[in-house]
Amino acid sequence: MKWQRPKVIPGRRLNAIQREYQNIDVRPYAGACGAEIFGIDISKPVPKEAIDEVKSAYIDHMVIFLRDQKIEPEGLKNFGRNFGSFHIHPFVGSLKGHPEIMMVVKNPGDKYNFSGTWHSDVTFDETPPMGSILCAMDIPDYGGNTLFSNQYLAYEMLSDVYKKMLSKMYAIHSAENMYGEAGEYASDEYRVKHSGTRIQSDERAQKRTVHPIVRTHPETGRKALYVNEPFTVGIEGMTEEESEPILRYLVRHAVQPDICCNFRWEKGSVAFWDNRCLQHYALNDYPGERRVMWRLTINGDRPR
Repeated sequence: MKWQRPKVIPGRRLNAIQREYQNIDVRPYAGACGAEIFGIDISKPVPKEAIDEVKSAYIDHMVIFLRDQKIEPEGLKNFGRNFGSFHIHPFVGSLKGHPEIMMVVKNPGDKYNFSGTWHSDVTFDETPPMGSILCAMDIPDYGGNTLFSNQYLAYEMLSDVYKKMLSKMYAIHSAENMYGEAGEYASDEYRVKHSGTRIQSDERAQKRTVHPIVRTHPETGRKALYVNEPFTVGIEGMTEEESEPILRYLVRHAVQPDICCNFRWEKGSVAFWDNRCLQHYALNDYPGERRVMWRLTINGDRPR
């Protein structure tokens, strides 16, 4: 039988209800996910009516983008509090005086960048983040885009047989391959060729947690694929040899170009993505340039 590439299901990007917005302007950015939001300034208190509409756009489009924002620590945190409490990353350094704001830096002499692989944030936690707000503070003249992949569509593109098989399976997640003492970010090569983002590696990275391979979004009720290459290390109840081909297929299936959005940054741009139904990838295509991002991450719940 000849293999055929799965087709994207048309018209399944948004919820069934098409919303009308009174306080903000929402413009879809790409076919698979993403929308630009106009009409708010996060450096100032945003009215509740506008925040409610931002929340709706966030759920509908999975990642929302703001342009030309004046980004300061307190204004960013005040905006973030509208969506929940803050997650502090256990292994990555923060902005001085603001432990909630992660510093993601690539200096001109660095070869490697941080987050340069497809992933969902911190899935090694028992309660991974709901989402992250990433702000462009210093960007290269070109390059350095961020890609997002729609995991609702990744799930829906699977065959019914595969969906049934995965419905009762749980994956093992851990930070050991990235932040462990022998992990990628702890390697001598990485530390020599990346001086920007501060990484702390310790024994906490060895902890393992288990999440369903297919999670149900707590607000939309839609099912999303929930595995990623750096943090998903096995399948519960299976040997490494048994789980490896399944995970290898899923992590590649989850990031097909047709279900992705490619966001081009400008200074003052902000991206706020739903970690429960998206993966993301930071492109490393700007050698000799500096890129500085602030990331504020919102706490989430246990995947079910």
